[in-house]
Amino acid sequence: MAFEIGMKQAKPQNGQWDFWIDRGGTFTDVVGRRPDGTLTAHKLLSENPEAYRDAAVQGIRDLLGLARGEPIPAGRVGAVKMGTTVATNALLERKGDRTLLLTTKGFRDALRIGYQARPKIFAKHIIKAGNAVSSRCFEVDERVLADGTIERELNLAPVRDELERAKADGIKAIAILFMHAYRYPEHEQRVAKLARDMDSRRYRSATRFRR
Repeated sequence: MAFEIGMKQAKPQNGQWDFWIDRGGTFTDVVGRRPDGTLTAHKLLSENPEAYRDAAVQGIRDLLGLARGEPIPAGRVGAVKMGTTVATNALLERKGDRTLLLTTKGFRDALRIGYQARPKIFAKHIIKAGNAVSSRCFEVDERVLADGTIERELNLAPVRDELERAKADGIKAIAILFMHAYRYPEHEQRVAKLARDMDSRRYRSATRFRR
């Protein structure tokens, strides 16, 4: 479903299209700026596997007027900027795959503790929401200091055993969050490689956890 927008912006360089995309849980909205600077909008279902694999890419293809199976011409697109609420919705609704969180030994409760924000500061009985990030947590014997110095070298053997247990229990996703990995990412990378080698379908990415 395409809509014309009655406004004109600065012309893109080199006769290219620019796109801004908002992908939600139900619909994906695409705004395209033509080479002449005019804007057009397009709305389509975020999930429609019978028609297309990815709504954002399909929205771009539709606005470019491409036939089914026709590749997007090189140099036709200048910029694509995209925002999405899919991950936020999954957290709010407690949906998504069960996840194993691998974190530095001694910090399994860091996400649950958070910033200790207390909406009712004098309440004696604090009720906290369940963990929306992971189904279970495993502490990895490793430690990197804030300056990137290795205080305790990574021990992969227990990690391998835990990954095997998680797989047997049906856990399909893994999150890797090590202390100060932005200074020394090798520990995260080694665990990520181990997870990928054991089962490439479960591995997605490692994340930098600053503390």
